[in-house]
Amino acid sequence: MTTSARGGRPPATGAAAHPGPDRGPGLLPASPEPPVRLTWAQPEDLVGHELRQAAEDGRDPAAALRAWLAAGGHPAPDRAGSSPTPAPPELRELAVRLLDALAQLPPRSTVDEPESWPAIRAACRTTERFTPPAPGPPQGDAQAPPRAAGAPSAGQDPLPRTGPEAALRTRLEAAWVGRAVGCLLGKPVEKLPLAGIRALARAAGNWPLDDWFTARGVPPEVLAAYPWNRRSAPTSLAENIDGMPEDDDLNYPLLGLLLLQRHGKGFTTADVARLWLDELPAGRTFTAERIAYRNLLLGLEPPATATHHNPFREWIGALIRADVHGWTNPGDPAAAAAQAYRDAALTHTGNGVYAALFVAAATATAATGRSDVHTALRTGLAFVPPRSRLAEAVRFGIRAAGQEADFDLVVDRLHARYGHYHWVHAVPNTALIAAALTHADGDFTRSVCGAVSGGWDTDSNGATAGALAGLLTGSPDDIPHRWTAPLENRLATTVPGFDGIGFDTLAHLTAQEAARS
Repeated sequence: MTTSARGGRPPATGAAAHPGPDRGPGLLPASPEPPVRLTWAQPEDLVGHELRQAAEDGRDPAAALRAWLAAGGHPAPDRAGSSPTPAPPELRELAVRLLDALAQLPPRSTVDEPESWPAIRAACRTTERFTPPAPGPPQGDAQAPPRAAGAPSAGQDPLPRTGPEAALRTRLEAAWVGRAVGCLLGKPVEKLPLAGIRALARAAGNWPLDDWFTARGVPPEVLAAYPWNRRSAPTSLAENIDGMPEDDDLNYPLLGLLLLQRHGKGFTTADVARLWLDELPAGRTFTAERIAYRNLLLGLEPPATATHHNPFREWIGALIRADVHGWTNPGDPAAAAAQAYRDAALTHTGNGVYAALFVAAATATAATGRSDVHTALRTGLAFVPPRSRLAEAVRFGIRAAGQEADFDLVVDRLHARYGHYHWVHAVPNTALIAAALTHADGDFTRSVCGAVSGGWDTDSNGATAGALAGLLTGSPDDIPHRWTAPLENRLATTVPGFDGIGFDTLAHLTAQEAARS
């Protein structure tokens, strides 16, 4: 999801950036300031999401739902991060009590959907069912100290131009570029319904989706019916792209890289928490990440940060942090999944964690340069508890993609089966990613366009599909020029030390971490 769509900073606009003039005696009183109305954090909204989560994970929320509706409570917002107006104090107090009560409901059996890393491994039996290919990480100096973001020192050329390390670095550059392309493609249509995405692309003569979205030639009535994401469109429509703008789908891989530079592959969940507190502004977090951040500030420790009043714990946030763990463990999906688990445990549980394991293991397999997309996806699925809701959805997505020649029909089947989930939930989005990659059969454009045109969390899905498809191309030169040229090898971010960095430099830094033991 984009930083803007999840409630990121508003653009600086003239007078809004400065206080108004002083109002002395005799002047009209100042009008009341509008409330901040922080998204993804209001108790009266969280309880609606938790009621939905309880129904999905097998608990019985009927009594809590009756109490909430009887008191005048509303369902959770369907698309927005918060309801438009604050609830009365007594309703907010009830929401907090109900969140506590819902947390005490007995969960479904943890046999099908285990929580701890040993229990997940036992459920998957990956050591018996899967033997990873021989690792092929670059053979560099494993003891080299972490580097800050930036190019090699002037007068030095430490980068091999041939051999395994150079080949991995080239694949990683394609992965970073692919992630940016897919994210940027999905940004202007994030939050739109499937019908809106299709209508906008068709009106521009761009369906099946094959190029950047554009407002050129789209009739005003279509734009009025399906407005672009208002904060993303100025930087993500074809006529506006000028480098890769900031987005949390790129910020989190940068933070993952920073985590590995500071703590190495043996990092702990507490290390992730400390890094966020040091380097990630609270306003750049959303859904489960925002709740976990709040819980840290309340003094809670992991794993309670992922569970306390956090109805978003099975959403997509951990998945979008998983790529870097696969990139830095080429050929070792088990190590990639273990890293992804420790990262995800700060914010997510259950299927939210499984989605991260799936992506990390699939990415580690693709990073070897010796795997096709189908092998990578099978490997990823081997690290997901087989009786979980996520495993069922991924299997369905892959199967549907193999049965339908028209990808629109695949998407329609996915929406019919999983449309009851929130549009940011991990289950439908991971199924769509797997379906798009399967149907595209390794083709980069079809991978990102399928993931985005399928709706739901469009920029996150495009980013994850683009990263894996980029790896499989082997080189950024093999990604079509119409996708790479507008990025100008430049990424904007507020993550310290990385603003304006090039994807080639990011690939070098990522390869360094892959080489460290």
